[in-house]
Amino acid sequence: MSSVKFFKGLASGLIFLLISGLAFAASPNYLRLPMHADPPSLDPGKAQDLNSIEIIEQLFVGLTDFDPNTLEVIPELATRWEASKDGKTYTFYLRKDVKWTNGKPVTAHDIVWAVRRNVDGSNASFYASFLFILENGEEINRGKIKDVTKLGVKALNNWTVQFKLTNPAGYFPSLAGLWIFRPLPRETIEKNGDKWTDPRYIISNGSYTLEEWKRDDVIKLKKNPNYYDAQKVRIDDVRYYIIPEPSTGLAMYENDQLDFLGGLLDIPGAEIPRIKEDSVLSKELKIEPNLCTYYMGFNSYRFPTNIKLVRMAISAAIDRQLIIDKILKGGQQPAYTFTRPPIFGSVDPSENIGIRYNPEQAKKWLAEAGFPNGKGFPVITYLHNTSETHAQIAQAYQAMLKRNLNINIKIENQEWKVYLKTREQLNAPHTSRGVWCADYPDANNWLFEVFQEDINTERPWKNSGFHYIVKLAQMSSDQEERKQLYKMAEKILVEEDVHIAPIYFYTSVMLSKPRLKDFKPATIGGSHVRNWSLK
Repeated sequence: MSSVKFFKGLASGLIFLLISGLAFAASPNYLRLPMHADPPSLDPGKAQDLNSIEIIEQLFVGLTDFDPNTLEVIPELATRWEASKDGKTYTFYLRKDVKWTNGKPVTAHDIVWAVRRNVDGSNASFYASFLFILENGEEINRGKIKDVTKLGVKALNNWTVQFKLTNPAGYFPSLAGLWIFRPLPRETIEKNGDKWTDPRYIISNGSYTLEEWKRDDVIKLKKNPNYYDAQKVRIDDVRYYIIPEPSTGLAMYENDQLDFLGGLLDIPGAEIPRIKEDSVLSKELKIEPNLCTYYMGFNSYRFPTNIKLVRMAISAAIDRQLIIDKILKGGQQPAYTFTRPPIFGSVDPSENIGIRYNPEQAKKWLAEAGFPNGKGFPVITYLHNTSETHAQIAQAYQAMLKRNLNINIKIENQEWKVYLKTREQLNAPHTSRGVWCADYPDANNWLFEVFQEDINTERPWKNSGFHYIVKLAQMSSDQEERKQLYKMAEKILVEEDVHIAPIYFYTSVMLSKPRLKDFKPATIGGSHVRNWSLK
């Protein structure tokens, strides 16, 4: 071989190796996750949705956390805690190596300031009702007590915080780890107001920092070098892409533009059979139980959904199993009660509580309400947030109610943040899509936090029997008594008064790339990305 040919061949080989190297490096060294909409807020005191909670979990530490495998309450900012003999005082002892991103230590005083700030009704904290378990919490929130220092929380020293409760609550260590209890950077909040969570201002203390937030595009997080356990964080760069439509997300996943799909962006149900049959995708598919309930909420302040028999008829006219089989296809379970089993206080499906699919009974109830065969029934509106899956479910409702009751519904969809505000109003649409996921594993989180009078995340609902029962269950220290009370409350909610129509219990239908290791999507709260790794 001539020297010219040799060098030409060598050059070609080097070019091939370079191109091959680029191909092998096609998957970037950052984690790529999807999210269906921008988080409405990254302020732990004002978060109200899964998107916000997901990012907050990466940015801020809580007193406690949940083991993602067992759901056991475990220490995080607190090293340990103890309860008084009467169960009404909890004392938490803090780590001394947790720092804000500006280098200052996180202390018990940061927790006290945050909790006092969040309970103040003028701050519009969505989860303020979670603080009503604290002494004087509800009275301060409603303005009946003006002195916020009367709240049942105080710093015994820099590293010890104590909470005084209105009644014993064995689940309080679970509650204390939630975002509404998390320490906040007082100086930056007082200086920057509502803009304090902008990347240019934000001070945080979690495993990641907020590097960039391009609205409706991408949220970029970087590993926090000041995080107390930084040596165990194995992914340096995490990016959440805002992708409204599941079909777009699946296309991106298949094009190796995402490492994970599911959770905050559903896999299209229609594609699941294909995925199960695909030789590659089937190996990347996982289906696990998820502690969430999908439901239809009723506005009982508007005609005709202010008539109980109408709500009963609509609930009985919805074929939940058909929605699962034809649209979702992810192993979900029909729901007839609200609290998702196996959460403490949930009702076993064998108890037969709730309204089952029964078109003939639905027709009788509608006729009894004054609308035989749908005659004289006005067009009602169903609201959902923008999503292909939600749209398909809405169309299924529309077809079922027309076929089984001869009534018409108009479907509306709104962008996520607008939808959240709209559905809480007294003049909200007659029916709307609702979902609730566990914040902590106790029915109090579902039946008290969501529906308690004047503090509920649904629009106001007045049922004195229900409100009395869930409050009684909250105050009881007898676990068997609590279970029976929650069963009674569920019966009122979904069968006797029918404030909602539960539709299905979620599963997590997920796709993950082989390069994503050690991942365990969150069952409660945000994902523990700090424990994941990239191959």
